[in-house]
Amino acid sequence: MPDASAWRIVLPHTTAAVPIARALVRTALAEIEAPADGDTAELLTAELVANAVEHTPGGAPIELVVELLAHGFQVEVHDGDPQPPADLSAPGPDDPHPDPWQEHGRGLLLIRTLSSACGHRATPHGKAVWFTLPSRPAL
Repeated sequence: MPDASAWRIVLPHTTAAVPIARALVRTALAEIEAPADGDTAELLTAELVANAVEHTPGGAPIELVVELLAHGFQVEVHDGDPQPPADLSAPGPDDPHPDPWQEHGRGLLLIRTLSSACGHRATPHGKAVWFTLPSRPAL
């Protein structure tokens, strides 16, 4: 990596990418010495990667980017589908509340609730969906 404050890695477009991404985020945060909530970072990263695997065509790989910021860090997941995800800023008027009996439907809610900011942007090859988490205060 050219910059010790950022990690970028290509992941396979399979469900195997989810535990790999969790481990990479844990390692990246330790490597860049980010005093952050690693458990939340791993959970939200897993949600983004799982969404990319489930909701985008399987031809293109998924890319994980972890970057240290001035007061926290940002995780981005790039995929080859230009279609934006559902609204990350707030649930839409037609979005039902997640069914407590279903296994799916909570990922974006978790990202909106637990991150300090989140969103998406177009990229030359699709889109990037991201979240930020603040640094923990020093004890």
